[in-house]
Amino acid sequence: MQIKNKQDFWSGVMFVVVGAAFALGATSYSMGTAARMGPGYFPFWLGVCLSLLGAVVTLNSMSPKAENTEVEKFNWKVVVVIIGAVVLCGLTLNTLGVYASIFLLVLISSFASHEFSWPVALGAAVFLVLFVWLAFIKGLGLVFPLWPSFLA
Repeated sequence: MQIKNKQDFWSGVMFVVVGAAFALGATSYSMGTAARMGPGYFPFWLGVCLSLLGAVVTLNSMSPKAENTEVEKFNWKVVVVIIGAVVLCGLTLNTLGVYASIFLLVLISSFASHEFSWPVALGAAVFLVLFVWLAFIKGLGLVFPLWPSFLA
């Protein structure tokens, strides 16, 4: 068997490894049953499903019908920008509040895109701030500092 689509092959391998790690990690928790799920039930089956999906993607990458692709050089700048934005969001959450820190997270991580556009980045930031407010603040009732601490 020859690997025709290297992007799909390595994505599938990553899914299998991450899924297996989650499934194995979940075995240290009580599983329970399908009717009374324990804390390890959902992560275990999620890991199993992710591993199965990864196996399907990996096998399809070796199919004769698969598109020939190569893996491009890894772009570390993108990884550093995204991880840096997430770390900055975590560090500024208590001082800037949810609204400003999520806005900054989306705006800074948008710079990682090769197709960066200010209108798209600002629109995505506003949308995600509204989504976080609706889902986590209103929907789940989580308590976070909403506005910067110096304004309160």
